Amino acid sequence: MRTYAEEYKRKLISADEAAQLVTSNSIIDYGMFATKPVDFDVALGKRAGDGLQNVAIRGTGSVLPIPEVIKSDPEQKTFQYFSWYYTMLDRKAGDIGLVAHNPFNYHEATLLAYDPSFRHIWPSVWCAQTTPMDKHGCFNFGLGNSHSRGLALNSKIAIVEVNENLPLCLGGNDEYVHISEIDYIIEGSNSPIFALPAMPDPTPEERKIAEYIVEEIVDGACVQLGIGAMPNLIGNMIAESDLKDLGLQSEMFCDAFVSMYEAGKVTNAKKAYDINKTTYAFCLGTQDTYEFVDGNPRLASCNVNYTNDPSRVAMHDNMIAINNILEVDLLSQVCSETSGLRQISGTGGQLDFVIGAFHSKGGKAFLAFSSTFKDKEGKVHSRIKPMLTTGAAVTVPRTQVQYLVTEYGKVNLKAMSTWGRAESLINIAHPDFREELIQAAKDMKIWSRTNRIPF
Repeated sequence: MRTYAEEYKRKLISADEAAQLVTSNSIIDYGMFATKPVDFDVALGKRAGDGLQNVAIRGTGSVLPIPEVIKSDPEQKTFQYFSWYYTMLDRKAGDIGLVAHNPFNYHEATLLAYDPSFRHIWPSVWCAQTTPMDKHGCFNFGLGNSHSRGLALNSKIAIVEVNENLPLCLGGNDEYVHISEIDYIIEGSNSPIFALPAMPDPTPEERKIAEYIVEEIVDGACVQLGIGAMPNLIGNMIAESDLKDLGLQSEMFCDAFVSMYEAGKVTNAKKAYDINKTTYAFCLGTQDTYEFVDGNPRLASCNVNYTNDPSRVAMHDNMIAINNILEVDLLSQVCSETSGLRQISGTGGQLDFVIGAFHSKGGKAFLAFSSTFKDKEGKVHSRIKPMLTTGAAVTVPRTQVQYLVTEYGKVNLKAMSTWGRAESLINIAHPDFREELIQAAKDMKIWSRTNRIPF
């Protein structure tokens, strides 16, 4: 059998040597979420101010440690950092102008990485943490499949940073890159892989919202859960329910999926494809979740176009998509990613699954949110507003919205008139805000004396 020891040795370089490969006017792509390179990032950060200029670095969901290219160059004389999806770290850096957002629908990431018509934005250098090379010469992308293989193949220079702590995530598809397809290897310092803390206990409002959604799920349904406490809560409630034979297809493999497996709720037997396997594009969770996905043949790591393409999502019967939102207006326009002009997260795969679930036979797309929030001064505000906050991005257009759920109920807005949408939303708003929302609807001419009709 062929061995790859000589090729491995020939391609092995230090992180500092790898950083020297970066030239001015380059585009650098980092691995997403917990596969962001650590040693290469530190080495590249050391080059701030050494003559390099106009180096664009793209990440997806920055996690600790804080990227050195941000810390080392606060005046951005050398580096400018971009994020496809904001985490808390990205938000804080964005508040002081050190990170900019790249908006997109997540399933498109694979297309951008592979399609030659986007050659102008392909990376000069791609670097991500991977598992150690196996006996077949393959490096597994671990927790960050997504669109990594396309980036690796179509970058001018492809570098893997090996970390023995990274879970091995079996495919699926596109879960690896071969030694013949990369240029350099960094034997990393095997730093700990970033893991999330356990989710806080849910509020009574969140539990009520979850109850409204769980009662809509049927045996054999295929479930997607978005990022955040609410989707995880719903997954844990599913684990405690009487549901059975559920399937999972989601961009993210989250902690609640482990609970669903351990409770015997997941068989994936009723899926249209990938029978008996859970399909996902990346994983972000606790260390226990990482141990669950490591080498687990019941799971399939796939590229994000495969998991998120709405037409593929719709092939599963009874597809259930569950995601968080930040606010919605009386026109039923949904914002899930900004607070005014401040970027909070990103579109991610939310719109992908909203569309896909609606087009699934028996499918339902739920957008969940508590009816109110408190600002820094403790003042209570409604998340249902006459109009979206100035500067807010529309994540889900009103034409695509299906179910909206608060602790006061759930409404299906599909095919409703503007009047019907306004009334339905006011009915699930916090009672303290309903009268002013009715007045606003009147002023907007989407409310009248005939408003209380079923459409």
